[in-house]
Amino acid sequence: MTCLRSHRGLLVLLALLLVFPLASPNSYLYDVAIRIALSAIVVIGLNLLFGYAGQISLGHAAFLGLGAYASAILTAHFDWPPLAALVAGAAATGVLAVLIARPILKLSGHHLAMATLALGLIAAIVFTNETRWTGGSDGMTVPPFSVFGWSIDGEVQWYALASVLLLLTTWAAVNLVNSPAGRALQAIRGSEIAARIAGIDTRAFKTRVFVLSAVLASVVGSLSAHYMAFITPSVAGLARSVELLMMVVIGGMASVYGSLVGAALITLLPQFLHAFEGWETLVFGVILTAAMIFLRDGIVPTLGTRLSARRAGRQAAAGSLGVRPKGDAQESMMEAP
Repeated sequence: MTCLRSHRGLLVLLALLLVFPLASPNSYLYDVAIRIALSAIVVIGLNLLFGYAGQISLGHAAFLGLGAYASAILTAHFDWPPLAALVAGAAATGVLAVLIARPILKLSGHHLAMATLALGLIAAIVFTNETRWTGGSDGMTVPPFSVFGWSIDGEVQWYALASVLLLLTTWAAVNLVNSPAGRALQAIRGSEIAARIAGIDTRAFKTRVFVLSAVLASVVGSLSAHYMAFITPSVAGLARSVELLMMVVIGGMASVYGSLVGAALITLLPQFLHAFEGWETLVFGVILTAAMIFLRDGIVPTLGTRLSARRAGRQAAAGSLGVRPKGDAQESMMEAP
C-alpha cells in the first residue's frame, strides 16, 4: 500500500505514455512528445541539483552540447558506433563534471550562478570556433542512431525509446529523493552548515548530484543529436540553459513530477501561441509571470499543498462533528492487520 502510494505518479505517467499512441497521433505530435520526454529527463537531473540540493546552474546546456558533439564527432569523423559514442560522451562529461564540481560548488548564490554561466558560455564558444570538427555556427549533420546494427528510425521507435528512458529516469529519481541520500540533499538545500554539523558530507553529495545531472544531460544531448540529425552550437547556448531552468521553476522545485509538468508546459506553450502572430513572446512572458505570481512554488507543489489543505479542512470539519471521513475509514481498514 505504501509502495503503491509513493509511485502513483509513476503509474499515471506510464498510463499516459501507453495511451498516447492509441490516439493515432501524427508525425508532428510524435515529434513534440519526443522532445518533451527528452527535455524532461534533463530537467529531472537539473531539479535534483537545483531543486533538491539548492545548487543553481545557468550553464547546464553545456553538458547537453558535450554529449551532442561527442556523438556527432565520433560517429561522423571516426565512424564510431552511435551507442559507443554516447557512452564515451557520457563518460567524458562525467569526468569533466567531477573535475569542475569541487571548485565551482565551493561557491554559492550569485557567485555559483555566474560560474556555471561562464561554463556554458565557454562551451558554446568552443563549439562555434572549432569549425574543423563541429562545423562552427553552420552546424553539422549527425548519422542515424543504431544499437548493435538495429537502426532506430521513425517517430514511433524514437517515442518508444524516449518513453522507456523517461520512465526509468523518473523511477530512479523518485527512489533517490525518498532515500537517505535524497534527504541529505534536501538538508543541504535547507542549510548547508546545519547539514555539515549533522554529519553530512556536503561536498561529496553536491559533487555526486552535479555529476549525475551532467551525465543525464549528456545522454539526452547525444540522443537529441541523432534524433534531429543536425546540431548547431545553440544546443549549448544560454537560451537553452535558461529554458531548462524555467522548466524546473514552473513545474516545481524539489518535485520530480513537477519536472515533467514543467518540461511539457514550456515545450507546448510556443506551439499554442502561434495564433498570436507577432505577440507570441509577450503572451508567453505574461503566462509565465502569472504562473509565478499565483503558483509561487511551481505548479505541482502549489496544487499539492492546496489539495492537502482542502483535505485537512474537510477532515477537521468532519472531526468536529464526530464523523470520520469515509476515505480515512476505508484506508484504515485496508491497513489493519
